[in-house]
Amino acid sequence: MWRKTVALVSVVISVLVCGMVSYAGTDAGNIEDYIDKFRRGTGCESVSACVVRGTDVTFYGDPDGLYQIGSMTKAFTGLAVQKLMDEGKLSEEDLVSDLIPGFSALFGSEPADITVLQLLTQTSGYTNNESDYPSAEEDMTLYEWAMSISGKELAAYPGSEYAYSNVNYNLLGLIIEQVTGRSYVGYMQEEILIPLGLSNTYIGKPDNENVITGSRLGYRNAFEYEIPVVSAKVPAGYFYSNARDCARWITIWNGTADIPDEYRAAVESVKRRLLNTGDYYSGWECFEGGVIGHSGGTPNYSSRIVFNESAARGVCVLTNMNVAASTDGLCNGIYDSLSGVKIEDIPTDVWTVFDIIFTIVSGAGIVLILFILLMKKRLPVIIMGICVMILIASVCIVMPLVFGAGLASILFIWAPYSLTGSLTVLVIHEIIAVVKLRKLRTDENREKTG
Repeated sequence: MWRKTVALVSVVISVLVCGMVSYAGTDAGNIEDYIDKFRRGTGCESVSACVVRGTDVTFYGDPDGLYQIGSMTKAFTGLAVQKLMDEGKLSEEDLVSDLIPGFSALFGSEPADITVLQLLTQTSGYTNNESDYPSAEEDMTLYEWAMSISGKELAAYPGSEYAYSNVNYNLLGLIIEQVTGRSYVGYMQEEILIPLGLSNTYIGKPDNENVITGSRLGYRNAFEYEIPVVSAKVPAGYFYSNARDCARWITIWNGTADIPDEYRAAVESVKRRLLNTGDYYSGWECFEGGVIGHSGGTPNYSSRIVFNESAARGVCVLTNMNVAASTDGLCNGIYDSLSGVKIEDIPTDVWTVFDIIFTIVSGAGIVLILFILLMKKRLPVIIMGICVMILIASVCIVMPLVFGAGLASILFIWAPYSLTGSLTVLVIHEIIAVVKLRKLRTDENREKTG
């Protein structure tokens, strides 16, 4: 009986995996076909994009739909910091501990000084490990959050290693408040967004009918999914914008937009620090061929923007699902197509892979439950019970280690619904297995004494 069970589960897995592979092999025709391929492969329903060639802009999807842009936000925070430095109100060498009263950091149990430059270049020693440096809670101010991580041990000595971390840009948001005496929201609105003509970009979630609701993957489908925007997390990743403003943002960085001279100078100051492949500064990364860009990903959105000033072109893709690797691939592919490079297959995002795997696990778990109910011998039940217990333990231990977050955060915020669903099915399997073993043992005892 148990051999038949294994064979049936193997067939189910093969069918579903073949479905996954077929997505990767489709050839893209034009950009709209490429975007449609992305939708089919990811399950993401809302995609908006802009393609900039010089001053000409082409839009795909809804150009007015507002999406959460994730870590693309960092470039806005970085530009504000650069403007303050150009004005002489701030310096790259200023210490975070001097700018934020009461704030400190440790390395090797000794006080460690972090500079503004190290925050801008992601070399402060902080990482994105939520277990080590928890994000702000819903009711925290930026200062309260900073105090909650003050005095924590750094993962590396400041300036010695690159490690991407939202901590750095949330601290920069607080530094803006400390230096200007104004709220982060007020300063960014009045000193960055309005002067640059970005009227469709919002600091946090706007009360606007054009907001595209975020979504979460589960069992190969997209489900509407919203989470509260925590104000103390906004500087690193929670602006909202649309394709129209992202197109203007590209022209600002390509130097073709009409903006005030002091902002043009700040933009140029940032770009001068992005000359070599791998350079990271002020919310931007330099890629091969002089392309500059950044990605964004939150639990219910993903985005990417790339531009090349010398080629006077750029692309931005906004989506309402957390499938960052696939969104990056879509954006990069569209950009490559502008120069005649063959469009590559869109990579499958890790959450899509997990959704496929745990959709399979859910189905297999249900099949195993049905077979356990029909089992007449204890040994197959014991074997399946042990295997399932190992699988449950592996998921609960490995996931937090891989993603640097608590299991609850992974299950209930970031991962596809299929992960929680499959674990639920597997736990039910174990309960039924225990009950079944007791029943079989009782039946065996009755036969012996009967």
